Amino acid sequence: MAVPAEAPKDCPLCPRLVEFREENRVRLPDGFNGAVPSFGDPSGRLLILGLAPGLKGANYTGRPFTGDYAGDLLYATLLKLGLASGQYDSRPDDGLSLNACLISNAVRCVPPQNKPTPQESNICRQFLIERIKQMPNLKAVLALGKIAHDSALKALGYKMSAAKFAHGAQAALDGPHGPLALVDSYHCSRYNTNTGRLTAGMFEDAMSRAKTAAGL
Repeated sequence: MAVPAEAPKDCPLCPRLVEFREENRVRLPDGFNGAVPSFGDPSGRLLILGLAPGLKGANYTGRPFTGDYAGDLLYATLLKLGLASGQYDSRPDDGLSLNACLISNAVRCVPPQNKPTPQESNICRQFLIERIKQMPNLKAVLALGKIAHDSALKALGYKMSAAKFAHGAQAALDGPHGPLALVDSYHCSRYNTNTGRLTAGMFEDAMSRAKTAAGL
């Protein structure tokens, strides 16, 4: 059976994540509580890859980076750079749309403590591989954090030695549809911004680099 680009909402592949999902359906009965699908334009030239859904963010709303601080910074930057249109309002029906880009996660289900295991990342990578294959115009990937960086490399068939993660780093790779740039950024989490590891300016610079690499 062909692997889809999006995991089914009740994906059964990772027992620990399935158990956590069922717990959250009790604790957050109004939430999405499932494998969160990608958001944006599958024909876009830029893929923005995060780690995993946040418990009270994407896991609750059903849209990547929606409903938590990471989304506030991500979508504000996308809007500023012309990669999104409309208004971000922390809910999936806010009318926001993305321009020539798509947002996804390396792991599609929320993990306990926001930390997927290596095995869970490996299992979920099949969906990322197919997602990339189904983006025929893809020219650049912006990896938010090292786990996203590593998962993107592996999804493209590369060893970890092919490109070292560093904020603002850019590597020239080959994708399924031709040359592909991998651009890195620290994850836009509240932890990284509160500690000063990532500033709004640093994040905008990395996003701008990815936009340019995508030819946008």
